[in-house]
Amino acid sequence: MKRIKSSREGIAGRPSVTKPDTVLTGTSYKTSGKLIARVYDSGFEHSHDTYNGLSSASDGKIYYVLCSELMDIAGQMYSFDPKTDKIEHTGDLTEMSGEKDMKVIAQGKSHVNFYESNGKLYFSTHLGYYSIIDGMEMPGIPPEGYKPYRGGHLLVYDIKTKKGKSLAITPNGEGILTMAMDTQRGLIYGLTWPTGCLFRYDVNNKKMEDLGPFTGTGESRKGANYRVICRSIAIDPGDGTAYLTNAEGDIKRLRVGSDIVELVKGEDMRKDYFGQYDVSTAGSMAYNWRQVFWNADDNMFYGVHGNSGYLFRFDPSTPCLEVLERLTSIPSKRSGMFDYFSFGYLGFTPGPDGRTIYYLTGGPIYVDGERIAGKDAISRGAARGLENLHLVTYDIPTGTYIDHGEIFYPDGERPTYVNSIAAGDDGTIYTLARVSENGRTDLISIPDPFKKYH
Repeated sequence: MKRIKSSREGIAGRPSVTKPDTVLTGTSYKTSGKLIARVYDSGFEHSHDTYNGLSSASDGKIYYVLCSELMDIAGQMYSFDPKTDKIEHTGDLTEMSGEKDMKVIAQGKSHVNFYESNGKLYFSTHLGYYSIIDGMEMPGIPPEGYKPYRGGHLLVYDIKTKKGKSLAITPNGEGILTMAMDTQRGLIYGLTWPTGCLFRYDVNNKKMEDLGPFTGTGESRKGANYRVICRSIAIDPGDGTAYLTNAEGDIKRLRVGSDIVELVKGEDMRKDYFGQYDVSTAGSMAYNWRQVFWNADDNMFYGVHGNSGYLFRFDPSTPCLEVLERLTSIPSKRSGMFDYFSFGYLGFTPGPDGRTIYYLTGGPIYVDGERIAGKDAISRGAARGLENLHLVTYDIPTGTYIDHGEIFYPDGERPTYVNSIAAGDDGTIYTLARVSENGRTDLISIPDPFKKYH
């Protein structure tokens, strides 16, 4: 992959018209327009693009998975300790799944965040080895001597003993694309890929339940029944109800103890501001929400719509969904463009203060007045050109939006394919990004954006 210099240098030394950014609402001060990220080396030469797979834990460490797209090399789990500045390799996903030496397609990815309960981290695995069939990514066809992918695993990692193991495997042999955990009740919910089957796992009773297809044929084939699969399941900790969306924009819920997925009546994701979509066409998240979290201060969900980048608040008790702010970068706001990554960005999380939302998002880059454009994103989702990564924050109580500016590496290169985020206790922001010309992905950190105003 050929890297392009920053917009401040432009292409072949030509200057860019990108300007420093300013705060649009809430305050009047200007940002510096530039943040310098630190790059780490976890020692995994085969690491590839990672989606989610990154969280902070109660021990102060940052846990993450670096993915692999190779047939016989699994994704690798690591932890970073900000206090000692050291990275520790904590596990091989295939070995943690109990599949070492089985000669099966590797557990190449974790596509979900970590959920902590009683000193343990819960997460899941996904395949990273694909075959392109009819222009779409499908589970990889194994070569002679290897067996097909066995299915995604629900994994648990003990922070104290530093050991991980498998709890269960998906009932349909597919990877786990989406997962959330009701940590109070010990219930895990997930969606499989490519068909989009919904499942529930009871940690205490060790019971796996297959609840069947959730949305058309999922992403398993083109045609009228193709439906992009929701990437975020939201849990109301009060009553344990799980909420998720479909491409049509319906909000669905699954109550504790029920096997029936209900339609939330009176509210949906079909908002004019979010755009208009052919729900059977690949290449966007359609009306699905992209990432959602629960906010205990006001008992509401906060989420972002993928393509448009609009922040919304959802009150499940009413129900009522309120559009709050376009959370994209200022260059995107000014251009009127959708988010630069075709599915929208997953780097959306609450901060440790309980009031600040952090969002890593892209934007257009202009050189000599012309936008640097790329090929249209294909069905699996991709960036539509060189990404202009920005860190945006939103203060929930005051509604203050701040674009803290562009993010660069020390050498002037830009982080790309950023779809994860974790906020450290000290305000440092962590993500996983491509860090080398061959596309290798690794951990990077962004300094506390608020310290530059002090």
